[in-house]
Amino acid sequence: MDRVADQNGAGGFLYPAIAPFDQRTLDVGEGHRLYVEQCGNPDGIPVVVLHGGPGGGCSPAMRRYFDPQAYRIILFDQRGCGRSRPHASVEDNTTWHLVRDIETIRAALGIERWIVFGGSWGATLALIYAETHPDRAAALVLRGVFLMMQRELDWFYGGGAGAFWPEIWDDFVSLIPEEERGDLIAAYHARLFSGDRVQESRFARAWAGWENALASIHNQGARMEAPSDYARAFARLENHYFVNKGFLEEDGQILRDLPKIAHIPVSIVQGRFDMICPPRSAYDLAKALPHARLKMVHLAGHALSEAGITAELVKEMNALRLRRTALML
Repeated sequence: MDRVADQNGAGGFLYPAIAPFDQRTLDVGEGHRLYVEQCGNPDGIPVVVLHGGPGGGCSPAMRRYFDPQAYRIILFDQRGCGRSRPHASVEDNTTWHLVRDIETIRAALGIERWIVFGGSWGATLALIYAETHPDRAAALVLRGVFLMMQRELDWFYGGGAGAFWPEIWDDFVSLIPEEERGDLIAAYHARLFSGDRVQESRFARAWAGWENALASIHNQGARMEAPSDYARAFARLENHYFVNKGFLEEDGQILRDLPKIAHIPVSIVQGRFDMICPPRSAYDLAKALPHARLKMVHLAGHALSEAGITAELVKEMNALRLRRTALML
């Protein structure tokens, strides 16, 4: 779950746009090839950026949250989205494939430890990666926390968020026959994977449109139509992961395994009025981790690019520059 489109006002907090010093395609197996880029200082503090969705892809704006003189910034498109190939593919595409891919990238770039920066689904993946490889994550910087729990899916696809945006919710639900509306994730799954490209694209745009309309506190529910190819990858991948409950062993697995990362410093930036990933998950996460700090941003929603969220994330990354030795980076 994520949105990366710029919002007015965020740009004033960001570092200037930069170009990568390295771009490559990395073969990670099972026919998947990932787009990977590096920006900033080749000798700087390594930070890997995990985008949202699943299926959102990375963007040039994501490079700008880090001081390019201090950080070695690694971005990549996860399996099936962005510039990675095959596009919109869900074959051999699970949480555990992605965790393995992150390690493959780390090893290929010769990095021992790094800061893991992720928002929304990227926060989910960052936590699971750190719980799986606690010796590789020097620190976590998370935004718009999503714990891949049933309560969160019920909120967003079961009418919770729809109670605040009934007209947008009605548009999303109206494409599905009444008898199937008890499980909208399953109903959309049947259409996103129907084999009919026209139908898949139509329902993909509706799926992406519902989420995009609620991403920012500033957009007032505006329906922003995503490009067809982007929407298809985003919707198919996100739905695939949600149908399969994130490929986790049990609901609440991330919270269950938090003792594995109790030693890792964790910074959490959360919008108070996040309609996609409500603050309860961020609060529960911060409460359970001894080295976590939660910054609740008032008058902010979910989007990475909202001014208050952007400012706090840049502030946090600036602060971490001074802790390189303590973080053993």
